[in-house]
Amino acid sequence: MKIKELCESERPREKMLSKGAAALSEAELLAVLLRSGTRESGVLDLAHRLLNMAEGRLTKLFCMSMQSMQKLPGIGPDKACSVMAAFELGRRFLEEEARRGDVPLNTPRRIYELMVPSMKGLTHEELWVLFLNKNNRLVGKQKLTSGGMDTTVIDNRLVMQACVERCAASVVLVHNHPSGDPHPSHNDIVCTAQLRKACSSFNIILLDHVIVCDTTFWSFADERLYGA
Repeated sequence: MKIKELCESERPREKMLSKGAAALSEAELLAVLLRSGTRESGVLDLAHRLLNMAEGRLTKLFCMSMQSMQKLPGIGPDKACSVMAAFELGRRFLEEEARRGDVPLNTPRRIYELMVPSMKGLTHEELWVLFLNKNNRLVGKQKLTSGGMDTTVIDNRLVMQACVERCAASVVLVHNHPSGDPHPSHNDIVCTAQLRKACSSFNIILLDHVIVCDTTFWSFADERLYGA
């Protein structure tokens, strides 16, 4: 259905202006971003088709590449950029409070809240290291590896070099499990034990290793699991 065929109060942009963004469905919000449809179908139809490509899940749409979006007739670079920009603003909004440097990262929950905006919905594993000062405040973070479905390799030399460069007093490892099961693998346990030993040689504390999934997490510190 074309937008002009809807009554004015049901058109996404007009509805947002009169009732606020919260009153709109996901498809209607996408329609505002997409702005226009095609000759054959309206912008709401286009928005619904884009959601269907993501199986109706915003998480999957968030992780969709621009190239994948543009496979849908009616979506070119401009529309794909608008959608991706909106999602990136949302991600940064979620991360903003958690990454405040004046708030200590002293619980696994805070670490999870900091990292899940960057890791939610990923279909591959990523390994990040967070660098903390003596008060457990974040002084930097770095993605060490990206790729693979179920294996994360920790390069201890790379981690230690980065720690020394940032004068870190302690570090936290964070990686994700795309499977949705946050429990550590045998390789996770072995690599964590090896890194903890390497850190102790430099008088640096491995504060925690947090495994992130979309809706949950697992903490080595909480479970007191540091050795193989």
